[in-house]
Amino acid sequence: MSIKEWPEDERPREKLLRRGAGVLSDAELLAIFLRTGVNGLSAVDLSRQLLLQFGSLRALLGAEQAAFCAAHGLGPAKYAQLQAVLEMGKRHLAQQLQRGEALTSPQLTRDYLQAQLRDRPREVFALLLLDNQHRVIQFVELFYGTLDSASVWPREIVQIALKHNAAAVILAHNHPSGVAEPSRADRQITDRILAALALIDIRVLDHLVIGDGITVSFAERGWL
Repeated sequence: MSIKEWPEDERPREKLLRRGAGVLSDAELLAIFLRTGVNGLSAVDLSRQLLLQFGSLRALLGAEQAAFCAAHGLGPAKYAQLQAVLEMGKRHLAQQLQRGEALTSPQLTRDYLQAQLRDRPREVFALLLLDNQHRVIQFVELFYGTLDSASVWPREIVQIALKHNAAAVILAHNHPSGVAEPSRADRQITDRILAALALIDIRVLDHLVIGDGITVSFAERGWL
């Protein structure tokens, strides 16, 4: 049965418009994105099949182009649309964060950094540069790969902070394993950065470790 033949209250698009996106299942949200099904499958049925194939909505959204395009009912056009949607989501979070103070929007800050770093296949060390009112100046990715005392250079962090006239920074890096618990190396790196930035009177407000939907704050742990 075509979705057009369903009772109006059960159609994904109408349900979203009446009750909001939060009430929809993953399959219903995906069906609205797909817009149409394929022969023998409605958009919702196709969405359920794709979610089973990829294992989860997150896995589908993060799939490599070749794997995504090879799936039944998808292709290059849908892949391009999806990447545009994902990028718009990231930019929306970034613009929301830039309008306010990072410290007065802690959850927004975490959401933004989660969106930027959570699904990276390798570790990425980044800075959120802030002005003297703790408004965001810029998000900068600095170091890649396994992080240790040899791969993170406080001198480069100092140079970037001075270049952008930052008054404070929030450090962030991801753990591709999904486990956000900071390592001993993470704490050692943070101590070295704290000492380097203290010499030029730039505060480190926090260091956030990004896991799979979980963020650990050094400030909340009392480590700063």
